[in-house]
Amino acid sequence: MKIENGRSRAYRVASIIVLIILAFLFTFPLYWIVTGAFKNGADINATRPIWVPTEWVSNNFKKLLAQRSAPLWEVYLPFGSFFNGGEKILLTAGPTAPAAFRWLINAVLMSVAAMLLTCLTAAMAGYALAKKRFTGRMILFSLIVCAMALPKQVILIPLLKEMSKLHLYDSLWAVIFPTVGWPFGVFLMKQFSESIPGEILEATRIDGASELKTFSTVVIPMIKPGIGALAIFTFINCWNDYFMQLVMLASGSNYTIPLGIATLQAETSIDNGLLMAGATLAAAPIIIVFLIFQKYFTQGITMGAVKG
Repeated sequence: MKIENGRSRAYRVASIIVLIILAFLFTFPLYWIVTGAFKNGADINATRPIWVPTEWVSNNFKKLLAQRSAPLWEVYLPFGSFFNGGEKILLTAGPTAPAAFRWLINAVLMSVAAMLLTCLTAAMAGYALAKKRFTGRMILFSLIVCAMALPKQVILIPLLKEMSKLHLYDSLWAVIFPTVGWPFGVFLMKQFSESIPGEILEATRIDGASELKTFSTVVIPMIKPGIGALAIFTFINCWNDYFMQLVMLASGSNYTIPLGIATLQAETSIDNGLLMAGATLAAAPIIIVFLIFQKYFTQGITMGAVKG
């Protein structure tokens, strides 16, 4: 008994040590970027690494915010050009602000819209594929699984032509709408919807609940952990999809923060402090979203791991 207790204690100690090492390895790049954003040029370009800034400065953020200026907020009505002679309909525009703020707001709006639309459509499609019986259901699901292995670069040219014909090119909608039809999201929501007991759904129908009420009051609460996990995956996927943003966005006012920082770097000489300040600004929304959905994300991963 004492030997087993000793082994269990040693295992826990070893596990804690390994977790501490892994946590350090994963968080160190973030620490290096954040501290680098507050370093002066001498500390950043020093031959030996400066782990803690010798002088905390804000010049890098000042340079970032001093680059250009643009309206703080502009939203175009999707498909509005069909009713306005091919011209995009501008819904609203805010006051003039540093371009970095505009890029950050563009990235947040794009990622949040893609996250909400993807979670909604994937939840409905996954529920239908899991709990509804209709002709071609398995064939449709097989096509969705096959689409998960299809690289986005393969469909990039047809997708670009489609966005141009819909007058969505050079707008955030050109990045949002292709993300909404994410096959992985449908696959994930189908797996979670499989765990919903059919007896509960049958009981709600007997009580006279409509399909919409059943989905909103019964299905959504039961697959909430999966939706939380999908929300994080979608937000990060859309935020980091630099390639799609580079292809679909042409105007500087429509740039996102990753794309905007890249263009600034291309226009000026290498400025690592400016890059780290931009990376710090770009990382903040992702960290906030993860902290908000962390509980659901953990539950979703756990449920997915033990699913039979």
